[in-house]
Amino acid sequence: MRLTLMWEARAARDRGAELLEWARAQVLAREPVRREIFRAPQDRVLVLTWWEADTFDAELPELPEPDAELITRPVHRWRFESIE
Repeated sequence: MRLTLMWEARAARDRGAELLEWARAQVLAREPVRREIFRAPQDRVLVLTWWEADTFDAELPELPEPDAELITRPVHRWRFESIE
């Protein structure tokens, strides 16, 4: 099965570029099949990673929480199963 992990954070005021660079610099314990990074209004950063997994709740490397002063709220995380 192919899983997509979604990680989304909102930067503290005027720190969007810093959060984006932080997300780009993160190294995972292993490489996903694919990884994309997006930015959105309100200094939000979104990272999607695609993985091959045996189960929906498989243990996969995820981006950590940035330092609290870099974000306005806890990171949002979701998992999606690709349906093709």
